[in-house]
Amino acid sequence: MARPRPEAFDKKKIVAENRRARFEYFLEDVFEAGIALQGTEVKSLRFGEGNIAESYAEVKGEQVWLVNSNIPEFSHGNRYNHEPKRPRKLLLHEREIARMHGAVERKGMTLVPLSIYFNSRGRAKVELALAKGKKTHDKRETIKERDWKRDQQRILKEHR
Repeated sequence: MARPRPEAFDKKKIVAENRRARFEYFLEDVFEAGIALQGTEVKSLRFGEGNIAESYAEVKGEQVWLVNSNIPEFSHGNRYNHEPKRPRKLLLHEREIARMHGAVERKGMTLVPLSIYFNSRGRAKVELALAKGKKTHDKRETIKERDWKRDQQRILKEHR
């Protein structure tokens, strides 16, 4: 019998977060993926450097790649430094990759990275979501909802 998955992932230290993704997309399924990194990339991430604001993931054959993510060169890395914007392989189960491939091909969905973090065991992980793009009117609705919730909190605070 398969081990049940935890609802929320065990995030100890969030390095990079794509906050814009929650506004731009409807998030369907969220996955936790390992990321294949070189030594100096891990050191840069541990120092809190990294950016995934304009990045995305794509399925090529039987593998998933994180494209356009920026992990700057490590300051003490000398000649063994890494290339900052190289594509990085994401480590997922075959069943998850097949599911992502089907959703991207048939349903026209996008693979969006939400955050890069270190879990409790010290491993670098990527939170990846299958997402569908929002239209302009959907974004306006999200803004209205957010403003209304802010007003509700303000009213409740004044009422107490």
